[in-house]
Amino acid sequence: MEHIYAPWRYSYVSEKKLDECVFCHISKNRDNEKYQVLFSDEFCYVVMNKYPYSPGHFMVVPHFHTSNIEDLEEEIWQRVSKRVRQAVKLLKETMPCEGVNIGMNLGKAAGAGIEQHVHYHLVPRWIGDTNFITTIGETRVYPTSFEEIFLKLKNNIEKYFL
Repeated sequence: MEHIYAPWRYSYVSEKKLDECVFCHISKNRDNEKYQVLFSDEFCYVVMNKYPYSPGHFMVVPHFHTSNIEDLEEEIWQRVSKRVRQAVKLLKETMPCEGVNIGMNLGKAAGAGIEQHVHYHLVPRWIGDTNFITTIGETRVYPTSFEEIFLKLKNNIEKYFL
């Protein structure tokens, strides 16, 4: 039997679960460094994914609580879209990555882990980042610490988010 050390997952099983929506909670507490919010304005915020697919995986989340994008006011939708576009540039130039996956899973059937609050995922990608260990071993190897990536992005965010 193989054992894989993943200390960042401990908080997932040990922390008290919130009674409210996690994204609404982060929105109300976005100054708390624990949540790793990269940027925030009056309509949305950008936050690191606590359980990332790859280093640098973060999300753009509207402050408005809804599970339906069609319920977002046009101004909110436009701002979220603007932040996604700026985030792509941030990832390409700061990481630097060779590509970016952008996704929004609407509803449980679509794969939403947090289905009650819409949000975009941005996942930086590199050629060869999925290899035999991911495909055959069903294991992910992260080449750097999540904290290091957060600080790198945070230190460069103002260049891209105006």
